[in-house]
Amino acid sequence: MNIGYAAGAFDLFHVGHLNILREAKKNCDYLIAGVVSDEMLELTKGRKPIVPLAERMEIVSHIDFVDEVRAETVKDKLETWESVKFNTFFKGDDWKGTPKGKDLEDRFAAVGVNVVYFPYTAHTSSTKLRAALAALTPNAA
Repeated sequence: MNIGYAAGAFDLFHVGHLNILREAKKNCDYLIAGVVSDEMLELTKGRKPIVPLAERMEIVSHIDFVDEVRAETVKDKLETWESVKFNTFFKGDDWKGTPKGKDLEDRFAAVGVNVVYFPYTAHTSSTKLRAALAALTPNAA
C-alpha cells in the first residue's frame, strides 16, 4: 500500500491547499494530511496562524480524499516519517531544486520515501490572503 503524506499549515484554507491534497490522493492509496501546529508555525515562519490548529484540523478532516489528519508537532520531516511510515511525501514545487528540497529528497531517499512535487498555486496563497486582509483592516493581520 502506498501511504502518502502531505504537510501544510492549511491556514486560511484556499484552492491551492485543496489542489495539493486532491493531487496527492491521486498518487497514493491512503493520504495522511499533516497539519502544522501553531507552535511549529511560530518556530518556522515566525508568526502565529490566523486559524487555530484544532479548527484547521477539523476543516482538513472533512475533505473526502483525506484519509487521516495528524497534527505535525516536529520540525524534522524524517522524525514525522519515523512515527507515520509513509512511502510518498508531497510538497509544493516551490521547494524543487532548492537546497532544502534536495536535502529533503536525499534524507527521504535513504529510507525509501519518494518526494513528489506539485505546482505551487502562485495566484492564491495564505501569504497573499493575509496581506489582502491586512490592507483591508490594518490592525487585524
